[in-house]
Amino acid sequence: MRLKGKVAVISGGARGMGAAEAKLFAAEGCNVIIGDILKEESLTTASEIERNGGKCTFLELDVRKEKDWGNVVSYAIREYGKIDILVNNAGLTSDGHIENLSLDEWNHIMDVNVTGVFLGCKYVLPSMTSAKTGSIINISSQLGFVGSNGSNPAYQASKGAVRILTKNVAVRYASSNVRCNSVHPGPVDTPMTETARSDNEFLTSLIDKIPMGRIGRPEEVAWAVLYLASDESSYVTGIELLVDGGWVAQ
Repeated sequence: MRLKGKVAVISGGARGMGAAEAKLFAAEGCNVIIGDILKEESLTTASEIERNGGKCTFLELDVRKEKDWGNVVSYAIREYGKIDILVNNAGLTSDGHIENLSLDEWNHIMDVNVTGVFLGCKYVLPSMTSAKTGSIINISSQLGFVGSNGSNPAYQASKGAVRILTKNVAVRYASSNVRCNSVHPGPVDTPMTETARSDNEFLTSLIDKIPMGRIGRPEEVAWAVLYLASDESSYVTGIELLVDGGWVAQ
């Protein structure tokens, strides 16, 4: 098992890519802690993992709140004595362009997508640096690399920020053997993209931009995250791993 005995915190683990990561990690022997604001969906995911022989705990986590992060980290240290892996997966977007995007919506997206990642890193790093080991994986987007006229500018700005924040953490904490990498999915079949994908015209235009000619699956992102979480990537830090069907290669 690639993560046997390790302890992972996954924000936004209730559904979509986060749930896929949680299930895969547990199947690889990891003790998983799901942090999310979606209680019922988180409990459903955790129960499925437990039924399949894995170990998973749900804790309420609003990634914008320091108190919640403190509670999650305290639980992990109290229960397991360590945190080996953090996956900053929680994120959101909405429709909107600069000319009609309210400041409140801009701040909301940045708070979840950027401040949430910052706080996750801030609260796990003391434990990881003390143990001289750890892997942080920040979920960004292919839209953290390139512009798109159909994407919310706050979402794109937030994902670009996550990309650079990851590099800052990677360089600063490399001497403590703490690694930090970002994963950049393209369009993926998740609840967050469901509304957009229900528009056939939009979906067709989206797929036209993907050289592989299809939307990704959550499991395909989870496999990439698993590699970065495992000891197989022990000499890998500060990278940007694209899982986008070739979008950015064009």
